[in-house]
Amino acid sequence: MTTIHDILSYKNQMYRLALRITLNSQEAEDVVQDVIIKLWNMREKLSEIDNLEAFAMKMARNLALDRQRMKVNHTEDISGMDFPSSAASPEAAIEHDERVQSIRYAMALLPEKQRSCMQLRDFEGYNYKDIADMLQITEDQVKINIFRARQAIKKQLLDTKQ
Repeated sequence: MTTIHDILSYKNQMYRLALRITLNSQEAEDVVQDVIIKLWNMREKLSEIDNLEAFAMKMARNLALDRQRMKVNHTEDISGMDFPSSAASPEAAIEHDERVQSIRYAMALLPEKQRSCMQLRDFEGYNYKDIADMLQITEDQVKINIFRARQAIKKQLLDTKQ
């Protein structure tokens, strides 16, 4: 039987995924809380699920996407996330912040499937099979989406520099 510790062991991963989708820490916390409650309420049925982690991540992704779709204009939140700068000088810090903003903007422009595949692979470290299970697509589709996402971000960043 699934325990609360099993469910809570995925909360940080769900939070990071929800944060990357919603770009809002409080919204991401709400997503994680809702997923944990839903999982706990169905704990008797969770033993039938092959991969609880993939199931939890899929729930978090879907709920975050649903909440994001409900927003009228989500592009204004791109600057809302704070990432600490490791730069030594103020000039380097500004340059770092500009680069991070450019990457966030390029990620926000990606189609949802590409963005999700890239986030799960490059930021969360999931393997192709787990991503395919979470998104209910084939491993080949995962690889294609990641390749296309990386190419689009690279192109966006190169276009921005010019």
